[in-house]
Amino acid sequence: MDKHAYDVVIVGGGAAGLSAALVLGRARRRVAVIDAGAPRNAPAAHMHGFLSRDGLPPHDLLAIGRTEVESYGGRLIDGRVTGINKGTGFRISLADGAALRARRILIATGLRDELPEIPGVLERWGRDLLHCPYCHGYEVRDQPIAVLGGTPDAVAHAHLVRQWSADVVLFPHTDTLTADLRHQLTARAIGVVDGPVRRLVVADDRLTGVELEDGHVIPRVAVFVRPQFVPRNDLLLTLGCAVDDRGWVVTDAAGRTSTPGVWVAGNAANPRAQVITAAGEGSAAAIAINADLVDDDIRHATQNHPTDL
Repeated sequence: MDKHAYDVVIVGGGAAGLSAALVLGRARRRVAVIDAGAPRNAPAAHMHGFLSRDGLPPHDLLAIGRTEVESYGGRLIDGRVTGINKGTGFRISLADGAALRARRILIATGLRDELPEIPGVLERWGRDLLHCPYCHGYEVRDQPIAVLGGTPDAVAHAHLVRQWSADVVLFPHTDTLTADLRHQLTARAIGVVDGPVRRLVVADDRLTGVELEDGHVIPRVAVFVRPQFVPRNDLLLTLGCAVDDRGWVVTDAAGRTSTPGVWVAGNAANPRAQVITAAGEGSAAAIAINADLVDDDIRHATQNHPTDL
């Protein structure tokens, strides 16, 4: 058996990729997972909303998942994919010069967050500068919270965060609010502090406030921001997968793309997928991929088996 040939190669070893590998390994498929080791949620201390794993550090979930995948014969490769060529199957090239072959491909490379260029934002990202209130809102409930503007849908984000605290202040930053939006915010007791934000104020490795350009500091213990989501879809584009008008790859319910043999799962196609959602999408894609491989196995078997007629 060719050690470089697989039924499925999965690019991305997060929750989506590992979940898919687990299902395919249990289906007795030869599977390899290639991961570059830069998970989006690496800065977060804990992961929430995942049944039976609530509060678990993200890296612990991945360690458990990797062990489970290996227990079913899955191969884990630490590396970066530089290209995928489609011919009779797929040829996957890695940065170290290695190459693999696969009958099917699953892309689970996630997305990247584009954040406002404000001092302190990158340093506090995933700690007390937060995005998802469903992931982190409960931990800062009933405390002074800020919502940072200058990104899409900041006002909607402020209304959502208001569910976790009665002390929420929106900093429009570079945005201009209409009278109607201001009225909605006021009606829900959400404060508005106008003016450009200079920086996030940090003391003793904790966020303590938001400083405006005029030097005024508003004390806050956490800041929420809705970043711009950018899919890591270079490989999908290279493979000719269709995308929508926002640049996200088009898939069916199981993650099948427009390019035969190519599937996608998790944040690479679904910007709203939390960890548990991504894991479920990986499982669904794996089942669809295995069914597709079974169809392929049937075609191959009948072509090479004489008919009795």
